[in-house]
Amino acid sequence: MKSLKWATLAVALVVVAGCATAKTWQATGGSRSDGTVRLSYEVGLLEVPTVDDAQGLTLARQRCATWGYSGAEAFGGTTSQCTYMGSSGCMTTLVTKEFQCTGTGTPGATASIFVR
Repeated sequence: MKSLKWATLAVALVVVAGCATAKTWQATGGSRSDGTVRLSYEVGLLEVPTVDDAQGLTLARQRCATWGYSGAEAFGGTTSQCTYMGSSGCMTTLVTKEFQCTGTGTPGATASIFVR
């Protein structure tokens, strides 16, 4: 009986560990006039997200650069919103982080990409 409990625990740990999922930030909104960028990713019920915050900051800086700003800073933490409620609870959650563009924005600016 004791070995059955350990076997069950071992299987449960493998299942939970197997649910770690790499997530990438995606631009989901923002305001050019306010100099804000909103990035998000979705998480399923049993997923354990692995998120690269440096990738998010790079994306936010790129978005801000298209508006002529020199950089970006995170406002703070993240917000989570259930986007699909199932009978077992929240099945899909949208995780969002806001960034403030820094520097002086240039109206009408667009990003220039140089390939060498």
